[in-house]
Amino acid sequence: MPPALVIFDCDGVLIDSEIISARMLVAELAGLGVKIDLDYVARHFLGRSYPVVMAQIRREFGLDLPPAFEDRYRQRLLDAFAADLKIMPGVAEVLARLRLPYCVATSSSPVRARQSLQIAGLGHLLGPRLFTASMVANGKPAPDLFLHVAATLGVDPARCLVIEDSINGVRAGLAAGMEVWRFTGGSHLRGLDIRPPPDATPHRQFNDFAEFFDGLTAAEPP
Repeated sequence: MPPALVIFDCDGVLIDSEIISARMLVAELAGLGVKIDLDYVARHFLGRSYPVVMAQIRREFGLDLPPAFEDRYRQRLLDAFAADLKIMPGVAEVLARLRLPYCVATSSSPVRARQSLQIAGLGHLLGPRLFTASMVANGKPAPDLFLHVAATLGVDPARCLVIEDSINGVRAGLAAGMEVWRFTGGSHLRGLDIRPPPDATPHRQFNDFAEFFDGLTAAEPP
């Protein structure tokens, strides 16, 4: 039996945005004397909301970011998206063939999610198909966002399939009682150790959307 709903994460799944975000954050923090690298970003920040990221920086480095930092970072990031953001290879074909209901659930802010999806040519995913962490009390790895999606769309969580790239996203989907597939084909994961920890082992792991329908043939046209 195929799932009744497919829930896609956005950054690092539908769009190849995480590498742009990571490089931008590393550069912005370096200007304030905080030295981190892309591996640190992947381990600690991937799949987390901006307030959670800032809280981690405050705890670990004792840095209270200036009030203008967030606005400056967000604007520079959107400028970088406008110049370089691309849809993930194979995503457009999957969405065109998918016969199941689907939506997006992301830790990004509503503004960033809307603008990045539009830039990538995925504007049809806006409106009632777009869910963000701003809608719930606790972001990933808590299950709140995924459970909110299921409740809003009237789908049993056990009949939902989550497509995530981050360990925290995988944890959130599993905690929600959903089937979770981890996509590892984003630029931000190249060269990194992508073996999942025991508490975040997905039901399936794949690195190319050309493989998406393997084992899910009932979800696509013949």
